[in-house]
Amino acid sequence: MDADPLDFDAVILAGGRSSRLGGVPKPDLTYDGDSLLRRSAAAAGGARAAVVVGPDSREVPAGFLRCREEPPFAGPAAAIAAGLAALAAGGGRPRLTLVLACDMPNVGQAVEALKAALQAGGSAAAGPDGVVAVSEDGRRQPLVGFYSTAALENSVAELESAGRLINGSVRALLASLDVQLVAVPAGSTADVDTWDDAAALGVAGPGPLGGFGGNIAANDLGGRA
Repeated sequence: MDADPLDFDAVILAGGRSSRLGGVPKPDLTYDGDSLLRRSAAAAGGARAAVVVGPDSREVPAGFLRCREEPPFAGPAAAIAAGLAALAAGGGRPRLTLVLACDMPNVGQAVEALKAALQAGGSAAAGPDGVVAVSEDGRRQPLVGFYSTAALENSVAELESAGRLINGSVRALLASLDVQLVAVPAGSTADVDTWDDAAALGVAGPGPLGGFGGNIAANDLGGRA
């Protein structure tokens, strides 16, 4: 990838049933006064365009697109596909797409580490198809990564043609991609699946400070929004 590695769009996944949280939406949980969705949106700052994939009722930051996978709750692979389609409708696609889940309160640190790796090494820092975060315990974090837009779209097409996109896993979608793994700061990819996770990370339930207070606006995106 010899183009500017920081020329990117962003897909933020904000759907899911949050069944282990009793149905409380993960994007609405709060950390340090901000919702987890808002923190993921901030981590995607600098994107030329960004889309939040989630329910139609989901509030999104100014300048962000909104879409939903079909059918609803069809899984993360279908959600990524929906996000890519929404971004493609705007035209002028960059070579990279940042894919982020919205259940990691400190994910901004991980994204900055990925950006630093790309800036420091250029194409040498990335596999042909992108860079992906690796946590301190050595686990790959596929929902924290910059991917080749073309490679990601090809993977979506292949999974769809095989009849495996609906309810497909992220692992299945990304299995064929050749990515470089990048170690990110400890705790930056820690996520919230249960209330015990939330308590351990200092994450609280939805509150009046968890909405969008106007700090994230269209000009936080690098261009068309």
